Amino acid sequence: MPSPKRLLALAALLVSATAIVPPGQQGSPDQTADDFTNPTPDNDLIAQTAGQVDQKSSAPVDAPPNADVPATSVTAVDGTVTNTTIAAVSAANSTRRDVGRFGKRQSGFKQLFAGLDKGVHDASIEGTAYLTYTVVNNATYNVDACLSWCAGIQGCVFVNVYYEFNNYLLDFVFGEKSNLKCAAYGDLHSAVEKTNFGGQASYPQVGNETVPLTYITQSSGWGLDSLVDPDTPDGYDLVFGPTNGANNAPGYMGFAFIDKYDVNACAQLCNGRGVDPNGGGCAYFNIWRAVVNGNPTTYTCSMYYLVADESTAVNYGQGDLVVTLSRGYARKNYLTDGGFEGYSGCSGFCFTDSYANWVGTSAPGGQHDATIFYFSPYAHNGHGSGLLGSAFGTDNKVGTLSPAQPIQTKNGANYVVQCFVNSAFSGSQLEASAKMDIMWNGVRVGGTSGYQLYTFVEAAVTGTGSDKLSFVGGAAPAWVFIDDCVIYEA
Repeated sequence: MPSPKRLLALAALLVSATAIVPPGQQGSPDQTADDFTNPTPDNDLIAQTAGQVDQKSSAPVDAPPNADVPATSVTAVDGTVTNTTIAAVSAANSTRRDVGRFGKRQSGFKQLFAGLDKGVHDASIEGTAYLTYTVVNNATYNVDACLSWCAGIQGCVFVNVYYEFNNYLLDFVFGEKSNLKCAAYGDLHSAVEKTNFGGQASYPQVGNETVPLTYITQSSGWGLDSLVDPDTPDGYDLVFGPTNGANNAPGYMGFAFIDKYDVNACAQLCNGRGVDPNGGGCAYFNIWRAVVNGNPTTYTCSMYYLVADESTAVNYGQGDLVVTLSRGYARKNYLTDGGFEGYSGCSGFCFTDSYANWVGTSAPGGQHDATIFYFSPYAHNGHGSGLLGSAFGTDNKVGTLSPAQPIQTKNGANYVVQCFVNSAFSGSQLEASAKMDIMWNGVRVGGTSGYQLYTFVEAAVTGTGSDKLSFVGGAAPAWVFIDDCVIYEA
């Protein structure tokens, strides 16, 4: 037999439960989250950080030619300068060949600047997005061979062609025995960026003899009209671009600088950005090139939990920094109407068991155990939300909310289900037993339990081609609201 203390506690809960006005009667939640404003980019911090990074480089003196293009690296994150490799962007992918595509690009090269006269000391480019270098036969100033080589390097849009003298490795060690260098870049550069004059001691010291220093002659630049139009990353859709305006939109999560214009690297950064407690996972990124004083300086990936568009691409730069080549990409959401905004049965307060996009199913003997509400006070965003648990509190059975149609996925691909869950309507005592399970093809893959205001929850799943998603739980008065659900490719 329960102790008197236990009986008193149960009686108190019963009185509390009967005093609650249920959601179906437009009851008020016990507690609501504080209002918040979706953040927008800190453009001053981005501009300040652009002045701190140095992404300019040139073909090295002491490394062999034909090295693999290095993986894209991160040079700054949210204002902190760093040097981190994006593991998902491998060197193997960076050197992938596509003969048809790159063959078409070769005819588009034109001379952007000429080298100085033969015998006059010159300088090579020190610029952003350096890729790799090769050497070609130096019997003549063999520009065509350099351009043909560049056309086979993914992302190569510019070649700096020059002679490098007094380089011991080029002269005696490397098998090509040539000093005519072709340096490949993933961005276009101008003669004002010719700042590498050589001056390195490459030959070994012999006794007291003076070691000759490297020097450069006939440094010319050859490029396309613009950067290569990138392929859209897997799991994303192109929203706009290219334009000369970066997004200044709500839902901003932060930014990263990368060392070349690489939309796939930005996609990986967005996928792995982490979670904003109010907005959830990264849903959109804006990539753009920062040009400072006329020269490419860095490449920005700005990340958002809300999808933006060209209407907010109104940041054209600050001071000497100019925004160029801005593109926006939205993460593909495989879940239709995960915010329940498609239900519009009224203009104020109403609910339904099902509509075109979602189906609510009650347990045997239950009534309205899974419903969809049009009422902004119950929603995480907007006016729609899903409710698990009897809307009128007439039973304590669990309900099931499922999309009206199976989720169309790729067989064997990895996905992540993300959602915001609220189990705070009845207060901490009555909601202590609240529970919600995320079911994927009938198997529990995640969920949540206990009292909480809207909290982010996610679960990893694998697609089979056509998959059934369900949210199961709620037992009045331990109601559970769900909202802003998405399914992204992982």
